[in-house]
Amino acid sequence: MRVCLFAPLALAPLLIALYRETRPLWRFLLGEAAGIVYWFCVCYWIQFVLEVHGGMGRWGGWGTFLLFCVAKAIHLGLFGMLSAVLIRTPWAIPSIALLWTGIERTHGTFGFAWLALGNAAIDMELPLRIAPFAGVCGISFIFALTSATVAVLILRRDRRQLWWFAAVPALLVLPAIPAPRTTDQTAVAIQPNVPEEEDWTFDSANRLRERLINESLTAAEAGHPSLIIWPEVPGPLYYYQDFVFREAAAKLARTTNAYFLFGTVGQTPQGAPLNSAVMLRPDGSLIDRYDKINLVPFGEYVPSFFGFVNRITKEAGDFVPGTRILTFPLDSHNLGVFICYESVFPAEVRQFVKRGANVLVNISNDGYFGKSAAREQHLEIARMRAVENRRWLLRATNDGITAVIDPLGRVTKRWPMYIDTSARMDFAYRSDTTFYTRYGDWFAWGCLIASAIALGLSQLPHYSPRTPEKLSRAGSPGHRRP
Repeated sequence: MRVCLFAPLALAPLLIALYRETRPLWRFLLGEAAGIVYWFCVCYWIQFVLEVHGGMGRWGGWGTFLLFCVAKAIHLGLFGMLSAVLIRTPWAIPSIALLWTGIERTHGTFGFAWLALGNAAIDMELPLRIAPFAGVCGISFIFALTSATVAVLILRRDRRQLWWFAAVPALLVLPAIPAPRTTDQTAVAIQPNVPEEEDWTFDSANRLRERLINESLTAAEAGHPSLIIWPEVPGPLYYYQDFVFREAAAKLARTTNAYFLFGTVGQTPQGAPLNSAVMLRPDGSLIDRYDKINLVPFGEYVPSFFGFVNRITKEAGDFVPGTRILTFPLDSHNLGVFICYESVFPAEVRQFVKRGANVLVNISNDGYFGKSAAREQHLEIARMRAVENRRWLLRATNDGITAVIDPLGRVTKRWPMYIDTSARMDFAYRSDTTFYTRYGDWFAWGCLIASAIALGLSQLPHYSPRTPEKLSRAGSPGHRRP
């Protein structure tokens, strides 16, 4: 998207406004207002989800969504209040970038993350080089550094600070991300295009199961895949509770002589539902089950602050998170599977690769987004996970966007949305690991610590001892307190 080209300058207008405002409360409110506008424009589709699938009605959906925007904007409000202090220091440019990056990393920690600033670089070769070393937060740092440089330049601050901008062309020192090898593996994904509004009955559930089985058999016969993938559960497909489905799934694996990965609803020993991914061997036996760890707010659980919000899915508000990262063995390789919204958590996705995953799979059901930009946003987020970990990523969805992503983050193939189709996915296994995969968000957390130190140093002049000479100057008639 062309608008992404402006991402390196995105913070500059806010920083200029903050410099000209002296009142701390108003600095916070400037940041809060900018945050509300950001979340409103980027996540407007949440209102649709609440209205249509949450049954809250138009005004209930808008009211709850606006409350969500106000709550999420607190991060930017804090950034505004603190960056206004840093912009007046000799180290304004790097410290503002450090502050932005550190605060951005806390979004996921406090419950909801979506589209980090660095995601805008997914089609920019130069800033993308830092992703395998510092993750998407490293790119956010570069963009925030650029914005701070522009703001300092416009405000005509000390020009010596502009040397910090040298960090941007210094990215050329980093190695370019190597092009992937020729593909030598094949998978088949089914995109069933199941309506979210379906009122399921025993007969309709049986028809869905039979349709998915038949489409898988047809696609496997044409493609001879080593793996068949169904998306995040789009209907009542209960592997553990439904004997008929369990037998049909095992038969599909045996008939195609392929591994079979699909979404289902699991259960804890106490009976609480889990959003799960199950994988079967070619002989139909169960390998293991991965339970989704990071659940979707409003979709799979209702945050306590929003306890008045209606549940969106049948089990919404009742799902419990999984507790373990695992990889599925596939011949002599390993498969890492993360489910839907988990793609926005780079620290979690890297754990699959760190534990041996040679290829990544993201199964999702984006049907709740309606026909909004959320699908493209979700794909863009998933692409960054491929770059950070230098892995092929196979993305199987209910009604789009089903796609194949290479280790450079490029979409090598995608299928049309809102249609029932099957997808032949060509990919390759990889065993190398990136610095980010091995060490995670070291850079982002380091930025948060460093920005706290920078803020502390900025306050030291206010607490320096008042010598007799200073007191004499302060009391002189011509002296004016700054």
